Amino acid sequence: MSESTRLADQIRRAFEGEAWHGDSVLEILQGVKALTAAARPVKHAHTIWELVLHIAAWDEAVRQRAMGKVVTLSDRENFPPVIDTAEGAWCQALDYLKKTHAGLVETVAGFPESRLGSQVAGKSEPYYTFFYMFSGIVQHELYHGGQIVLLKKAFADLMSSAVAD
Repeated sequence: MSESTRLADQIRRAFEGEAWHGDSVLEILQGVKALTAAARPVKHAHTIWELVLHIAAWDEAVRQRAMGKVVTLSDRENFPPVIDTAEGAWCQALDYLKKTHAGLVETVAGFPESRLGSQVAGKSEPYYTFFYMFSGIVQHELYHGGQIVLLKKAFADLMSSAVAD
């Protein structure tokens, strides 16, 4: 198995499942409805929905960088605003996330192993290689997965407090 295939597998596991650490991003998002995804149970924190769009934005940015493009996300691209909070829009956001992630995994799996040590275009830090970036996107998925877990718990606590009152 090539190193690119291993990296693609780690990216896939963090997002889809069979992760060593526990639940993947998709497993964490199972059963989340638009109401929960759009809620802001922690003041000044991002919503689950905003995090989903953020993960998708960075999956696509990494995919584009792997194809040689210089990508810098604006604040609006980094955390796209949620305009429509209907259930259908939430389903579309999840579909977009899955599609974007699948494209990233495919790109990384096919990435030439000989280029993993090459510096990513547009990055001046010498350590910012493709290997570093592909490893980093795994960490990114898991970090935000943890945030989503906490937001789900905070929302559930908020709802049970509202029912108790």
